[in-house]
Amino acid sequence: MTDDLSTLSSDLVVLAARLTRAVRREIEHPAGVRTLSLLDEMGPSGVTALAAADRCSQPTMTATVKALREQGLVERRPHPTDGRAHVVALSDAGRADLARIRRANADLVTARLADTHHTAEEVATAVAVLRDVLRPTPQEDTL
Repeated sequence: MTDDLSTLSSDLVVLAARLTRAVRREIEHPAGVRTLSLLDEMGPSGVTALAAADRCSQPTMTATVKALREQGLVERRPHPTDGRAHVVALSDAGRADLARIRRANADLVTARLADTHHTAEEVATAVAVLRDVLRPTPQEDTL
């Protein structure tokens, strides 16, 4: 049973990554969408925390945040506990853009699901499993 769970766990990671790549091949995601998604997941965050979460350098994240600010997709706010620092947060426009991208992703996956035998209940189970696996751990602090 443990070997089966291990194999299925590996398949889950591989297939989730493949699904993400398949969606990105068919739907153009604008530059910075990963950062918007990270901010949606993490909440307002410092550039250093965003860079660490995205596994990029701080200068790279600084440039990404600057471009997103210029587009009005994120805003700079005072840090809630450190008066000398700032955090980056999604703007209303950033939330709207992220919602538009996610709707397009959902439309594509819905179309692909229509060509399968899977029910909405089965998809709900898959989503529940992914949610449980991705539940934040206490050490995942963004500020």
